[in-house]
Amino acid sequence: MSKQKSKLREYIEAILLAVVIAFFVRTFIIQAYKIPSGSMKPTLLIGDHLLVTKFNYGIKLPLLRCTLIPFGKPKRGDIIVFIYPEDRSKDFIKRTVGLPGDTIEIKEKKVFINGLLWNDPYGTHVDHLVIPGAIQPRDNFGPVVVPEDSYFVMGDNRDESYDSRFWGFVKEKDILGKALIIYWSWDSQDHTLRWRRIGHIL
Repeated sequence: MSKQKSKLREYIEAILLAVVIAFFVRTFIIQAYKIPSGSMKPTLLIGDHLLVTKFNYGIKLPLLRCTLIPFGKPKRGDIIVFIYPEDRSKDFIKRTVGLPGDTIEIKEKKVFINGLLWNDPYGTHVDHLVIPGAIQPRDNFGPVVVPEDSYFVMGDNRDESYDSRFWGFVKEKDILGKALIIYWSWDSQDHTLRWRRIGHIL
């Protein structure tokens, strides 16, 4: 009987240890995410599964979101995962465009940073229509200054992305991590595995 209890205790301890390790890894090191929308096309496709590093911008205390150990700051062009400001139960993924202190303006779909046209290597457009800024901010926006400890983000699919042009800035404390690699990609329409995307570094 004592041997059975000892064995059961070993199993319980092993399970608890595995849970603690999994929680630690997910909270502080790396986490998996799935792309649900086309706002980052063609960089990220619906059905892409990513690994996101949680430590690139420092070790943060869960819930309180304060940085315990600072490492670095997001750079222009980084693909980041963050808490969606309008619904904090959701995580969004976009590309960092504006850094703290930058002046951002969009004129007829072109992005200007601090008064200079940004040679945007990421953005794509699928709609030839240019919408006036008085109607909506998709194609004509700003200028606005990015606040301290905040970032201006956009989807690579500029014409079909709901991003900082519509709902404002991402606070640094709400950034969860940086996209690292596509580890799996499934096309649900064709029911096929996208082999060429697996292992792609972001």
